[in-house]
Formats: sequence, structure tokens, C-alpha cells
Amino acid sequence: MPFPPVEEQLAVIRRGVEKVVPEDELAARLEKSRRTNTPLRVKYGIDPTGIDVHLGHTVPLRKIRQFQELGHQAVIIIGNYTALVGDPSGRDQTRQRLTQEAVETNAKDYLTQVGKVVDLSKAEVVRNGDWFSRMSFLDILDLCGKVTVAQLLTRDDFAKRFAADQAIFLHECLYPVMQAWDSVMIRADVELGGTEQLYSFMLARDLQRHAGITEQIGMMTPILVGLDGVRRMGKSLGNYIGIGEPPYDMMKKFMQLPDACMKMYFELLTDIPLTDINDLLAGHPKDAKLALGQDVITQYHSETAALEAATRWQHEISEKALPEDIPTVTLSRSDLGDGTIPAARLLVLTKLCSTMSDARRVIAQGGAYVGEAKEPLASFDTPVAVTPGLLVWVGKKRVAKVEFQ
Repeated sequence: MPFPPVEEQLAVIRRGVEKVVPEDELAARLEKSRRTNTPLRVKYGIDPTGIDVHLGHTVPLRKIRQFQELGHQAVIIIGNYTALVGDPSGRDQTRQRLTQEAVETNAKDYLTQVGKVVDLSKAEVVRNGDWFSRMSFLDILDLCGKVTVAQLLTRDDFAKRFAADQAIFLHECLYPVMQAWDSVMIRADVELGGTEQLYSFMLARDLQRHAGITEQIGMMTPILVGLDGVRRMGKSLGNYIGIGEPPYDMMKKFMQLPDACMKMYFELLTDIPLTDINDLLAGHPKDAKLALGQDVITQYHSETAALEAATRWQHEISEKALPEDIPTVTLSRSDLGDGTIPAARLLVLTKLCSTMSDARRVIAQGGAYVGEAKEPLASFDTPVAVTPGLLVWVGKKRVAKVEFQ
């Protein structure tokens, strides 16, 4: 099948891309690919250091899928050896090292999740341990002889740690060299990644030139912000949406997004035309977030699941109906005095608050209620008449139903 015209390919490829290095080589490389009917080899490397692929990870993965749809060859590198070192990008301290067993376990789960974004049946999937495990110490010396310490210290993370007199271990310095050597081994034409990977992308060009092969183009996508709208999406920060989460949980998180980051999410996570995105953003934010959530959830679950999640959110949250899955807490009748329980103790017994001091704080801030009508609890010692089926609330969403044994 012939490749689309270069202009059409560029329109798809450039969407949601922050930087292309070198910019002037991209169109020429695509034109040569089309003229010779030779697909570009598009590299994306993943270090399996965890097992939850979130929407931040999908930004470059979606881009590699777009390259696939344009007829190019996706090459997914599972960094089972680079993961043993740990990517120092954006880090102000050394990463904790993983065992080979942990890395391999993570790698299998990663591929399952990556397969929800990339067509793995048409992709090359390789592990960089395939070549690094065969290298002798002399091979490593030869590779390191192509990179200077001065080059390594131009990396922003290493430069900051060096200036702050913080430790930089030798194995960390090998990470960008290993990542760059991957590009040599798979003869990458394009490498995808975040903006923090610029140094490694350029080092790969140097090593490819030394090896006498065509130098790759680095294509950098923006770092997707998390649910707080400020910091990068990440599991450690608790501000992420995992592609494996239940549809309704995903929808609830989409509806919590700050309005300011909506355009970024639409551009990076959907294929909705930019004119349609602008129309959605010009309307009510709630409608835009529902549209965004449905589009993304459809990608990783189904259109039916996405519609059900949106309908449920509007029913339970927007229309303030009762949730469908209210947890039941069973109390003992011995917990009752004269048929009542002090408000703060009730919050602790229903496990909506972990301590009495936490319960007192919530009540003092006006965040505790009882009954379907959500009658506010005025004071920590307010006697609450407790009957079977009583609903107890903390905030708008945390609720428990009381039953007796």
C-alpha cells in the first residue's frame, strides 16, 4: 500500500509534538521513504519499572500507532537492561535498582497494556538485553570511549546534581549511553519520547554517525500534566488515570480535571479534529469533560462502557442521585446507647474517618452529613439516631450504609 502524501503525513505526525530535532530533516526523510516505498523505523523504548500504564505513557504510544497507520514500522524496545540501571531523567537522586526477576514480571504486564494502544501484531518488539547481555567488558569500554564526561554533564539532571554536590553514580552515566546504543542496534530512523529525552536522542545520532548509519530524528511530545493540572502525571504522585482502571473510575477522574489543561488532553489523547476541540472548549466545561472521557474510555474499553460511565456519572454526581455501590458497614447494637451514637464516633465506626480527631475536623469543617437528604452534623458530640439503612456521608462522594448484626 503506498504511503500517503508527505503533507498528509506531516499533519498527523506534528499534532501534539513539541519539538522535532532536527526539524528540517523530517519532511525529507518522509519523502525518501515514500519515494523508495521503505517504511521508517520508529523507535519507542519502555523501561518496565512499574506495571500501571497511565495516560501520560500513552502520548508517545499514540504517536507510534499513528506512524503505524501511515505505513511505518514500529519498534518497541523493552528496556530490560536499562531498567536495571534506572532512567535518571528528571531525577535529583539515584533511583532504587530493580531485580531482573521484577523487571521481567513487569515487562509481560507492560506489553499487555501497551497492546491496547499499539498494534503489536505489526510491531517489532525487542529487549535490549538481547545485545547488552552479549557485550564483553572490552565492548563496553569501546562504547564508553565514544562519549565524554563533559557530554554527560550537559544533561540537566546530572548538571544540577553535580552543582549541588550530590552523588552521581557511574552506572547512572551508562543509562543515556545504553539508550542511545539501542538506536544503533535497531537502526532507528525516528525516536519518540518526552522532552526530557533530548540529550539521549542527540547522543544516539552521534553513535549512529560513528557506526556509519543514517542518524535518527528525535520527536518529543509534551509531558502530560496530571489531575492537579500542574505536575507531570505519575503514579507516585497519585495524579494519574490508568488505562486499565474501570471505566467509571476513569470518568470520575476526567470530571475532576482543571479546565486549563483540557486542550492539552484533547490534543494529546484523542483524534478529534482541532476545530471540533475548539467548539467543545467554547461550550460548558462539564460537556467537554464528558466528551473527553467518553472518547478516551472508548479507546481502552468500549463505546458501550464509555457511555455507561458517562450516564452513571451524570446520574450519581451531576444529578446528585444515590451511588449504586454504597458500601455497607455492620455495627453492633451494643454501640448504641439510647438509640444514638455521637457524630464523631459514628464517622469512625463507619470507617469514613480513621480517628476521632479526623472526625472532629471533618465535622467542624461542615463536611459530614446523614440521611439521603444529607443533613449536616452540627457538632462532634451531636447524638445521631441510628436506624438500619442510615446513610452517613463525608464530603460529596464518600458514603456508607449502616446495618446491624
